[in-house]
Amino acid sequence: MNKEHLAAAEEAILYMKNHLDEEITSDQLAAHVGYSPFHFTRIFKSATGVSPRHYLSALRIEAGKMALLNERSLLMKILLSIGFRSSGSFNTRFKQNVGISPRKFRSISLPLTQYVRRFEHQELQMEASSDHSTSSRQLIRCHIQAPESFRGIIFVGLFPHPIPDQRPAAGTALNRRKRNCVFTQVPSGTYHVLAAGIPWSLNPRDYFVLTHALRGKYPAAIEVSENTILDVPILLREPLAVDPPIVINLPLLLFEQKEKNAAK
Repeated sequence: MNKEHLAAAEEAILYMKNHLDEEITSDQLAAHVGYSPFHFTRIFKSATGVSPRHYLSALRIEAGKMALLNERSLLMKILLSIGFRSSGSFNTRFKQNVGISPRKFRSISLPLTQYVRRFEHQELQMEASSDHSTSSRQLIRCHIQAPESFRGIIFVGLFPHPIPDQRPAAGTALNRRKRNCVFTQVPSGTYHVLAAGIPWSLNPRDYFVLTHALRGKYPAAIEVSENTILDVPILLREPLAVDPPIVINLPLLLFEQKEKNAAK
């Protein structure tokens, strides 16, 4: 992607962030950056992986997460400021994208932070997971390359969209010097392999609003069938201005999978 197109996408994202309380349309964004609606949508999707509408929705949920972590209660004026016209619509969309209700998100954020941070000094033993069980001969091997200086926990998942805004079909987490994982028993379908590296932090917010998390993704969607054998290299890098927010609650996914493995 050329610099002009990338700059247009970045300018559109900045406009979204500064006008979350408004009814923003793709036509409006296109006019703001000086492109036709058709060309703007194509440029934006090439830069971010998703449509402007999808990106805007993720920004609003991310703003809701920040508000929940910072405010004692979400008054209607706060919801209006991030683009929601009712608490019901916010609650529905939040649970769909983050995985839990806003109230539960707030109540478990500190316990989940404490849970995740125990793996800074403790080996994380877990199997790559899926919610399905088949007798397939699948083998999807992910190889993560992270900066030598990185110290934190790495989440890897097979997501239905090129943005992590709902539960993955399969996922796992890596800590210490682990950089490889294997997925099996994944339901047939098309997936985007996405990874996030969260640095260790004393601030609970840093595990839920992942502005500073390293990012990684396989450059193309993968097709999974019962006999898929695939090696997937992923390079973790610093976040870019065009990266969509990581909306799903990654610490919760880790806790749920550890509990599931312990119950086996």
